[in-house]
Amino acid sequence: MGRIREATIADAAAIGRVHVQSWVETYRGILPDPFLGQVAQEDREPVWRRWLTEYAGQNFVYVAENAAGEVVGFASGGAERGKTPGYDGELYALYLLQRGQKEGLGRGLMEAVARRLLKEGYHSLLVWVLADNPARHFYAHLGGKQVAEQPIEIGGTTLIEIAYGWPALEAMVG
Repeated sequence: MGRIREATIADAAAIGRVHVQSWVETYRGILPDPFLGQVAQEDREPVWRRWLTEYAGQNFVYVAENAAGEVVGFASGGAERGKTPGYDGELYALYLLQRGQKEGLGRGLMEAVARRLLKEGYHSLLVWVLADNPARHFYAHLGGKQVAEQPIEIGGTTLIEIAYGWPALEAMVG
């Protein structure tokens, strides 16, 4: 069994690795291969170092470890960044390597973010996910309702992004 814990600066490289590897695993066939081929861990690690230091007061990050203690996933959240009516909290990212899926770690990351948002005074949660991402059904399975959609450009390709929302965080953490 794995565990969920709050990320530290020492996790930046592992989070960068998971971010890149999960993009390749999840978005192959959705995003152009040349774009996926240029996404590198070396580029993501400094971004996560900043998130875990400079931006730590504005957001939070949790990691999922497998039974061997290896970071196989992460989630980040904070204040809702758009202007979607009725939602004040946002799950910015949740990425889990394929080898870490089907073990309850994704649900654990979602619950950790929801609990933290509640603790910080938020009442609702929104997450944006690509319409072509098969993992979007995970959010529906957890009770998220489709509340919005918008176009987004990634790697020179225009895609559709769907927002799933939970108007009451308490229901998510039971």
